[in-house]
Amino acid sequence: MHLLKHQWSRLARTAWANRQEIIKAGLGRRDLFKMGLLTSAGYLVAKRGLSTRAAYADDDDNVCSSPPTRAFYDLLPTPRDGTMKIQTPTTLTPTPTAAPNTAAGEGRKITHQAFTQFAPQKFYAVTQRAGYVSVSPDLPLQTLWGFAIGTPTENKPIDVPGPVYVAHYGEPILVRNFNQLPAQDKNGGFGLPSVSTHLHNGHTPSESDGNPCDFFERGYFYDQHYPNVLAGVLSDHQAPPGVDPATGGDINEAMSTLWYHDHRVDFTSQNVYKGLAGFYLLFNDHDTSDENTGFHLPSFPAYDIPMMFADKCFDSSGKLFFDLFNLDGILGDKFTVNGKIQPVLHVSPRRYRFRWLDAGPSRFYQFFLTDLTNLSAHNLFWQISSDGNLLPKPIRVESVRLSVAERADVIIDFAPFAGKTLYLENRLKQDDGRGPTDHEIRSAGQGNLVLKIIVDGPTVADHSQDPATITKFYDLPSTAVTPRVKRTFVFSDSGGGWQINERFFACNDIRFTVQENSVEQWTLINDGGEWEHPIHIHFEEFQTLSINGRAPATSPLVQTGRKDVLRLEADASATLFFRFRDFTGKYPMHCHNTIHEDHAMMLRFDIAPIGDTRQSP
Repeated sequence: MHLLKHQWSRLARTAWANRQEIIKAGLGRRDLFKMGLLTSAGYLVAKRGLSTRAAYADDDDNVCSSPPTRAFYDLLPTPRDGTMKIQTPTTLTPTPTAAPNTAAGEGRKITHQAFTQFAPQKFYAVTQRAGYVSVSPDLPLQTLWGFAIGTPTENKPIDVPGPVYVAHYGEPILVRNFNQLPAQDKNGGFGLPSVSTHLHNGHTPSESDGNPCDFFERGYFYDQHYPNVLAGVLSDHQAPPGVDPATGGDINEAMSTLWYHDHRVDFTSQNVYKGLAGFYLLFNDHDTSDENTGFHLPSFPAYDIPMMFADKCFDSSGKLFFDLFNLDGILGDKFTVNGKIQPVLHVSPRRYRFRWLDAGPSRFYQFFLTDLTNLSAHNLFWQISSDGNLLPKPIRVESVRLSVAERADVIIDFAPFAGKTLYLENRLKQDDGRGPTDHEIRSAGQGNLVLKIIVDGPTVADHSQDPATITKFYDLPSTAVTPRVKRTFVFSDSGGGWQINERFFACNDIRFTVQENSVEQWTLINDGGEWEHPIHIHFEEFQTLSINGRAPATSPLVQTGRKDVLRLEADASATLFFRFRDFTGKYPMHCHNTIHEDHAMMLRFDIAPIGDTRQSP
């Protein structure tokens, strides 16, 4: 199995230790510029004892050499056995209000715009705090940041990943987030105890979106209102039969696999790497969570398993570490699934739904199902979604590629593999944080074996539908609409960091304004040389009209269907179609290689009753 291996020189260790002091101090890119410690190219000054690039003649910035750990020892945490917890409703005191309750300690500053119209029916409490977590029996307990179900006074242990939210269309909810993270001088070397939890990619009013600039500090709480409505619920340009009669809105815009994560401006990479992320699953009358109804997809939670992939680095003592000052992107030499290093999963010989999420910070994956006893086999399975959206119909595939924040739901039938052992294998070669290395695919058995799957469970009934017989989930919404405006965005590496249209992100810099309930066409261009950028646009999904001037092929490795993350490959361009509906306020677009995002490849756009027509904002 291929892992990144580097030998640390004494100078490299000194550079790393000095940089950890900078991180611990909570300094960001802007602070380092003021202190003269960051070059115009965006790296730490080439000073001995500070910059790893000064310590390595080959400019190799991926200094990661974790202690050895046993593979396939821990069981994969899952909701079916309670090792991945499911969030439970509660009663909140004080009662949530549309206006911010600052007198009670709420950090929110903006009134909920849809609180009355989509009144919350269920209420949840979650506390962000530090706790001890085991990622491997061969490493010490890690002090991670996670989400504990309940209020601070309940003092429950944290979960990493956080608890799974099981939500339903037509059932609005409210989540009260409490910030009880450690003080900055007790952060263990990195992370900022100032947070903004983003529901990626919820159709959510701006004030509850988890905007990077809507952060709140330790000791405060923030009420986030999730209407759980279909896009178009307040729109006038969608007519039957597209309107869902039960909830309103366009049923073809239904989403399924979402996730939530910290999004604090300048510190997203550190806070998410430290553990602040979890799943949010949306069901409706078609994707029901019960294989006996609707689309007849495998039942949750028994046969429907979310999987969060994140690679990590540990120091020689086995402590998790983070190097903010590698601006290419950070790669780890340990592969975690749901917080455990190379775990094992036992399944029965029947169909399962796996929800795959690349949580970053910088690695791309291409997953294959590998049988080490038969490396020539092409083990096929079914991809049923791209990001949070079901495809028009299942596609039979041999592999799925994911960049950071991309998701894919797949259905694997383990009936033909009864008694066998399989591995989920990442065969995509990637040497550094810039992106896949020439898109090289390794041979079977020569990649990263991230999950062991043993088909030794009892024979059980399978009432899910064979994907080969599913002819349609939802239709794709029509793109045969003239856009109100066409805009162009160029993503580049210049000026000491990462830019969009040659500008860095600033919270108060409104780059353009979208007109509410309008259609727009955006062209995204990668001018970043060898770098690849997973671009995420908040609030609305897009459909890809073209890639490099050509219509996208019908393949999961190319980007089809509705998505919220565009895998913008090196020197590529893509043209996207958007409908912006229902809610107003500020939203960002950014690279989801969280290192690039924090340095500062992001912009703010607003949605308002009156928009502008800026073409290159």
